[in-house]
This record gives sequence, structure tokens and C-alpha cells, in this order.
Amino acid sequence: FKQKKDFFIFLRFIFGVKQYICIRKNMFCFSTGGVLAVNMTIPNTLIRGTVGGEALLSVRYTSFSVDLPVIKWQLKREKDVTVVQSIGTDIIGTLRPDYRDRILVFENGTLLLHNLRLSDDGTYDVEISITDDTFTGEGSITLTVDESISRPYINMESSSVLELSENVVLNCSHDNGTRTTYRWFKGGKPLTNVTRFVLSTDQKFLTITRVLMADDDVYTCMVENPVGNMTSLPIRLTVYRRSSLYIILSTGGIFLLITLVTVCACWTPSKKPKHPPRKPLSRFHHSPISHTGIVLLN
Repeated sequence: FKQKKDFFIFLRFIFGVKQYICIRKNMFCFSTGGVLAVNMTIPNTLIRGTVGGEALLSVRYTSFSVDLPVIKWQLKREKDVTVVQSIGTDIIGTLRPDYRDRILVFENGTLLLHNLRLSDDGTYDVEISITDDTFTGEGSITLTVDESISRPYINMESSSVLELSENVVLNCSHDNGTRTTYRWFKGGKPLTNVTRFVLSTDQKFLTITRVLMADDDVYTCMVENPVGNMTSLPIRLTVYRRSSLYIILSTGGIFLLITLVTVCACWTPSKKPKHPPRKPLSRFHHSPISHTGIVLLN
């Protein structure tokens, strides 16, 4: 520009009357994002909350205006839900019944939610506008609300099994907790899907497909969610060794059974020769009479 006057005319054309006046008075009236805008910063765009607890949706803004900001928080749904509107810290209108006594708005636009519910889970949009500012400050914060996990426990049909048993199943259960994930430990060391140790898709069930003596150990499960984790009490799986005879019979039992059945079917008892019938004894036995012992009587 040839003259300083031409430069200011150009600025007035680009930024408008208000910004032109600021520049003429050597005032810094615009930011990197635009002129006379509410500049908003959000320290943390993801907040984790627990049912019954509280969540601080923290924002900060800067403006050259001395006017109070108009703050609006909305919860994203199929149809957006207005959580609160305020001028500074003064709430405008009547809060929805599900937000009464649970809302606090700070001067910098921060929103505090008390007594969290699972229904508070979602993304919150915030707008901060000031009359003297051309552009509104906007931002979003995601709040997750979860239920705390109760101590898990392990269920299995029997804590004592014979080696080579098939499909021993351990089930990790818990009474409370949302968005949970599961981890298994054997002897304090993490377990993953291997040849004989099979985890279900959600990792809630651990199946030992063929038990060996090496599986005699202590097992625990850990349940985790975004707000914490809990580990079960250890449970021991006792494995007893089978006898060698039992192993032979169990592995070759079918073959042995077929052999015995075949032998029994082919075997017939040998025929014994018949003895001649014995002559029956007479009913009375006659002894020979000695004539020498007879005495004749007259």
C-alpha cells in the first residue's frame, strides 16, 4: 500500500467497522480462528464416570467482551436433549425433571453433573456465545457412565478331575458391572488361547480340552471396565493321575471289548461221553441160608 490511509481502508473492508476501529486503536481484537470470536478450549474430551458419582465436563473460553456468556449444553440423541442453558451461572428456565438438583454451571462454562446415571452416558455439545462476539465457541465432550464391578467368582462342575479328562469348563461370573472384559490367570500368569486352553469369544469361559497333570494349579479371573477392575479369589484345580492299567484299558478298551465278545461267541462247551445206566437195587436184600443152623422140632 502506498499510503497508510489506504491500508486502513483495506482493513475496514476485510474485517468490518468494529474490527477496523480496534486495529486503529492498536487493540488486538481478533484471534487465529477469526475476528471477535469466543475461543474455547477443552482439556479432556473423554470423561469416565461411575453410577452415583459425579463428572466434571471442563471447558474454558476467552473473549474480549465484558458481557456475560450465554452457555448451552446439549446431550446428543436422535433428538438432541437440552441439559441446561444459563447466562453466566444463572440457569435459564426450568430444568428437565431428570436433571433437577444434579446440575451446576461454572463461570467458565464448565458443567458439573451429580449423582450420575447410566442414561447420562453420551456426547455433550457445548456452545458459548457473547453478544459482542461475532463467532460462538463450540465443542464436544464424551461422557461414559459405568457401574462399578463386584468381585468376580469362578464356577466349575468339579474342582477335582482325573488326568486326560475332556472339557473342563471354568466360568467367570460377577453380579455388578457394565462394559466388562475378562482376563484369566494360571499360577498368576496370564492365559491366552492355546491348543488346550480355549477362551470363549467374550473370554468369560475357559475350557481345558484335555487335562494333564501340569494343569494342577491355581486359577483366577479378572474383570475390567472403564472405571476399575476386580480379581476373583483363587480356585485350585486338582488333577489326579490315572493308573497305568486304567490308561491301557481306557485307550484300548474298545478293542478289548470286541475281542472278548468275539471269543465268547465262538466258544462252545465240549460234549462228555454218556455212562451206561446203573441197575437199580432190589427192594429187599436176600442173604443165603445156612442149613447147618436149622433145628427141627417135633
